[in-house]
Parts: sequence; C-alpha cells; structure tokens
Amino acid sequence: MTTQLTHHKIILDTDPGGDDIYAFLWLLSLVKQGLVELVAVTSADGNVPVKCTFSSASQILNLAGFPQIKVGRGVPPKREIIEDATHIHGLDGMGNLSHTLPAATHTIEDAPYSDELIINELNAAPGEITIVAIAPLTNLAAAETKSPGILKKAKEIVIMGGAFFCAGNVTPHAEFNIWFNVEAAQTVFNSRDDIVVLPLDVTRHLIFTRDMTVAVTQANPNSKLSQFLRDLCEFMIGTALGYRETAGIPGLLVHDAATLGYLFYPETLMLKRAKIQVETKGQWTLGQTLIDSRPAPKTAANAWVALQVDEDKFFTSFIEDLKYIFISAKL
Repeated sequence: MTTQLTHHKIILDTDPGGDDIYAFLWLLSLVKQGLVELVAVTSADGNVPVKCTFSSASQILNLAGFPQIKVGRGVPPKREIIEDATHIHGLDGMGNLSHTLPAATHTIEDAPYSDELIINELNAAPGEITIVAIAPLTNLAAAETKSPGILKKAKEIVIMGGAFFCAGNVTPHAEFNIWFNVEAAQTVFNSRDDIVVLPLDVTRHLIFTRDMTVAVTQANPNSKLSQFLRDLCEFMIGTALGYRETAGIPGLLVHDAATLGYLFYPETLMLKRAKIQVETKGQWTLGQTLIDSRPAPKTAANAWVALQVDEDKFFTSFIEDLKYIFISAKL
C-alpha cells in the first residue's frame, strides 16, 4: 500500500540550527514535488540570535532555489536570554558554514515581524494554513497576544517541543524550545485544544547517520547543496557525540523533522490525547512539560502528544523524499 500524501499550505516557524535545516530541506523537497505550498518562513530567536536565524533561513531558501518565499523577522523574547545553543549548532546555527553558501537576499530591516506575518497570512486564508513550529514559540505567542484567537485560524499547529517521560536536553527536566520562552509556550498551548506535539520522547530515536547523508546526496554529489549537507552532518555528528546524544552512534538527532513525519507519514507515530501544562515558575523545573497520566477522566485536553515512533518507516520516507531536492539542485 502506498501512502497518500495530502497537499498542505504551511508556515514554517524556525530558528535554523542543524536539525532545523534537515527539516527545512525535507519540507522544500516536498514543495518541489508539488505536495506543499510554503506560504512563508518565520524566523525566531532561539538556537542562535534572530539576525542569524533570519539570514540562515534566507540562505537556505536561496540555495534550494526558493528566493521568492517570504521570511519574517523574529520577535524578541521579553525575558533575558540566559543561554542559546551556539555550542551545539555553531555561532551561525549552521555549523559555521554560512560563509560557504550564497548570500542572503532577504533584508531583515525590510522584513515584516514574524508575528505580523502569521496574523496576516492566517487572516487571509483562515482554516487553510498549518503552522509547523520547530523553534521557541515566541512568534506564535506574540501573534496570539496581539490578535487574540488568531491561532485558531490555523488549520493545525504542529510543534517540536517538550519532554514528558524522558530527561530534558537543556535542563534535567526541560526541552530547549519550551524552556527558551516558557510563557510563550503556555500561551500557545492555551490557544486551542488540538495542538500536535512531537517531544524528545520520540525525537531522541531519530538518529540521522553519515550513511544516510551520503544516500541523499549521491545523486548530485558535487552540488553546493550536497557539500553543505555533508559538512553540516560532520559538524553535527561531532557535537552529538561530544554531548553523548546518540549513544555513540555517528549521527545527529533530527528532532524537528518529526513534525513533517507526522504531517506526511502519520502511520509512523503513535499519539496520545493529553492536557499539556508548562512549568513557568520553578527554580529547578522551569520549562518542564507535564501531562496527567492518572486513570481519571480528562476533560480539558489541549493537545495530541507523540510518544512512539517507527524509526525504520520514518527514515525510509524521509530519505527518499530528501533525495528529490538534491536530484533537482541547480547549485
């Protein structure tokens, strides 16, 4: 049986680091196949500062042949940023490889803020656009605060974030995207009752290996895109092994790609209905995501949470789709 893929209109909210870029390229490969309309990319402050995430988003779009897609300028978080993830993703979020790519053509000074872009696009096409959020939720929360109820106009909101029955990756209890702006996360979870969440519970099983990178680039090995992905893979493998993220397997965790697995290959995931709450005050548990698993009626669920993934089926689809963008790469 072949999987029936559904056409989606998507806004990608991202703070390009290494795993964001793998998800970004997967999404663009689906665009090239005519399966997705990428309405806009909204950059966010997170893995690296917003000027870097904005320019990285522009560079990836240019490299893949989509310079016409709009890029939003990230909304600054209200609280002081204690820590970013440059130690994982490099100073530019791209393994310190941004200088090897075509220059950004989008200009941050002329770009709309990401919350305004989200508001405008959802108002223009209510019920049609899925938001794929693979960054801290600052932009989404800002849009909801500025225009209450706006997030209900999205067809669906799919988030990579949280850690429920496993350890966090930025503190013992918290996952980075939620921890980075806990108030924003709680605002988004309060905005509607059907948010889909892909947490560390499943993404820690998604190890993209060096051999997988070779497999997707071999059709066009001399392109700039292929060279970039191979170099990024090596950089991210180095940090993944250094921080003991992959149990010694030479690969990187493609956390953010789980969102597209859910949208396009939902048979690879098992989800649970839940009420998600975010710890916004705790000294030791700030950013922890909580669900109630006690055997009592759940009357206020606000999300679907993925707790199991079929890694083999996931990567079979991911790799075959990703090849498409390299076969057609012009750079």
